[in-house]
Amino acid sequence: MSSSLRYPNTALSVGGLTHYIQSLLEDDEQLQQVWVTGEVSSVNPHRSGLFLTLQDPDEQAAINAVVWNSQLDRLAVMPARGEQVIVLGQIKVYPARGSYQLTIWQVLPAGEGLRSLRHRQLRNRLEAEGLFDPDRKRPLPPHPRVVAVVTSPQAAAWGDIQRTLSHRYAGLRVLLSPAMVQGELAPSSIAQAIRRVEQDGRADVLILSRGGGAAEDLDCFNDERVVRAVAECSIPVITGIGHQRDESLADLAADLCAHTPTAAAEAAVPILDDLVGEHQQRCLALYRVAAERVEQEQRHVARLRDRLSRLRLDRQVQQRIQVVASLRQRLIRSTQQRLQQAQQHTLYLRQTLQTLDPALVLRRGYAVVRQENGAIARSAETLHPGDRLTITLAQGELVAEVKAVFPKTAPEPPIS
Repeated sequence: MSSSLRYPNTALSVGGLTHYIQSLLEDDEQLQQVWVTGEVSSVNPHRSGLFLTLQDPDEQAAINAVVWNSQLDRLAVMPARGEQVIVLGQIKVYPARGSYQLTIWQVLPAGEGLRSLRHRQLRNRLEAEGLFDPDRKRPLPPHPRVVAVVTSPQAAAWGDIQRTLSHRYAGLRVLLSPAMVQGELAPSSIAQAIRRVEQDGRADVLILSRGGGAAEDLDCFNDERVVRAVAECSIPVITGIGHQRDESLADLAADLCAHTPTAAAEAAVPILDDLVGEHQQRCLALYRVAAERVEQEQRHVARLRDRLSRLRLDRQVQQRIQVVASLRQRLIRSTQQRLQQAQQHTLYLRQTLQTLDPALVLRRGYAVVRQENGAIARSAETLHPGDRLTITLAQGELVAEVKAVFPKTAPEPPIS
C-alpha cells in the first residue's frame, strides 16, 4: 500500500452510513421539491401505488419513482411507457434496501407541460379574484378623441394600427407609449407603459398590441404584472395580441379582446365617413318627416276652415240669442206668477192668524181659566170646591175660589 493513503479513524455501520446518506438527500432543500424530466421506461401498477422508472437515454441514467394511490387522481396525465414527461416530486431514501427513489406528486407532458401548469394555476388564481369577470368589462367610448397605443415602436403592429386609425378616423390623435413586447424585461416594460398612459390623462381608450409569434414570444402577456396592469387601468383597454387563435391572460382581463392589432384599431374607432353618411341620412329622414307633418297640418287646417265656412256661425249665434231672450221672458213670467201666489197665501195666513188670536177672543168677553198648577180648566168636573183659579180677561187677571161645582146637565150642541 501507498504510504500516502489516509484512513478514517472510525468505521461506520451499514445503518449509520445509510442514515447519513438519507440525511444528505432528504434534508437537501433542492431535492425536497424538484422537477425532473425523463422518459418512462417501465410502469408497474401495485396495490399501494404506481411504480415506474424514469431514464435519460442521452446520459445513460435512470431513477426509480412511485406515485402513491392517494395522489393518482390528482395527476394531470397518467405516465405511460415510452412517453417523455416532467414530474414534480421529492427524493426519498429506503434504508432497508439501501436505495433511493422519487416520490411523485404531479406528472405533466414534457416540453410545454410545466409552462401550461403555471399558466393554469395563475389563471385560476386571478379568475378567483374576479379579474376576468364580465361585469368588470367597461363599454368603449363611441367617439374617442385620443387613442393611446402600448406596443414596440419597431413592431409591425404599430404600423398596422396607425394605418387603420388614419383610414377609419382622419384627424384622430394617437399617442404611443413604447414598451418591450418580448423577453424577460417585457412584463415590467408593458406595465410601466400602461401606467404612463394613465398618468398622462389624455387618452380615452388604450390599445395593447403585439404581432403574432411563437407561444414563448407571447409569454409576457401572461405575466401577472401585465394582467393586473390591464385590469386596474382606469381607462378601457383593447388588446390586439398575436393571431386569432392566440389568447393570453391579458386578453381575458381587457375590456375587449380583438386578437389582432388591426382588429383592435377597428374596434377602437368607427369609420368617420360612415358616420358622416349616417348623419346625412338622418338629416334627410328628419327633413322628410318634418315636411310630411307640416303638409298634414296644413291639410287639417284647410278642412277646419272649410267646415267653419259651412257652419254659418253668425246665423247660429243669432238663433241662440233669440232662444236666450225667449227663455228670459219665460223666467220673468214664471217668477211673477210665483210671487203673486206667495202674496195671496201670505194674506190667507195672516187672516187665519188673526182669527185664531186669543186676545181677540178675550176682547169679545171670553176669559181663560187656569188652575193652580197652570193648566187650563176645560171642564167643571175637574174642579172642586175650594180650588183657587186664575182668570185672565181681555184686560187684566183676577183670582177666584170655587164655591160650588155644577155638573154637566145636557150635551153640548155640535160646533158647526
